[in-house]
Amino acid sequence: MTGTAVVCLGETMAQVGPVDGLPLEHSRELRLAVAGAESTVAQYLADLGHRAAWVSRVGDDPFGRRIVGAVGARGVDVSGVEVDPVAPTGVYFKDPGPDGTRVHYYRAGSAASRMSVADADRLHLRDTRLLHLTGITPALSEGCDALVRALIARARDSGTLVSFDVNYRPALWASARRAADTLSELARLADLVLVGRDEAEALWSTPTADDIRQHLHAPGILVVKDGDIGATEFGPDGTHFVAAPVVDVVEAVGAGDAFAGGYLGGLLDGAPPRERLSLGHRLAGRTLSSIEDYVPVTERG
Repeated sequence: MTGTAVVCLGETMAQVGPVDGLPLEHSRELRLAVAGAESTVAQYLADLGHRAAWVSRVGDDPFGRRIVGAVGARGVDVSGVEVDPVAPTGVYFKDPGPDGTRVHYYRAGSAASRMSVADADRLHLRDTRLLHLTGITPALSEGCDALVRALIARARDSGTLVSFDVNYRPALWASARRAADTLSELARLADLVLVGRDEAEALWSTPTADDIRQHLHAPGILVVKDGDIGATEFGPDGTHFVAAPVVDVVEAVGAGDAFAGGYLGGLLDGAPPRERLSLGHRLAGRTLSSIEDYVPVTERG
């Protein structure tokens, strides 16, 4: 990963979903895709011209090989992905319905969940500008939680900016209380935090962007996403809000990661707050209008 500008660490899984958009129990045809928050961000950053690496573990199985091949084909450095000879690659199913898409995970005991502090030695952060993490990884296992904390400490020592997307997934946590405490603590350790207003309210009973800022004690930069209303950045240049563009929503899955990819890409380019928020909205909007979690920038402009 020599010369990498951004390192993204986290689990990516094989994704199975109905081709016809019907609920799983009624669909007659399924398709296999690749999806993971951190690798998706890495792919968007590569699309935007940044040197990005994805670090993880996958199983020694067809799913793992498909994932590594697909992410690598988008120009992402995958040399930091290890193959676990024992544990499998995680799988999840998308289940469309009238009230939105539900997700069913089959990732317990996955290869990625077996990551630990020892995996930190695979990351060379000295020349890395940005380390991107999410709240999904510490929920996978105690080893993954310890790894996230170790990487944040190493990033601080090396002068690497730490980006943390809260990405609250209730199904992965033993309790809401544990999730709230852990995600608060990790967010406060980061330099830049991205969080949805709705997930923050569910976690910390913080109904407004200002409440979230107060709860997290204002990290260097805090970005609060509020669905189809817009996004607010609190940072050294003040407070900036950019309204979300009007989009015909097909499916919401993946939009948060697209926003993160666009926003971080703008940040790395030195764009001012409103421009990077706008880029985040643009990439999120493209994903919202698709059934895909990742819509390559070159495919839709």
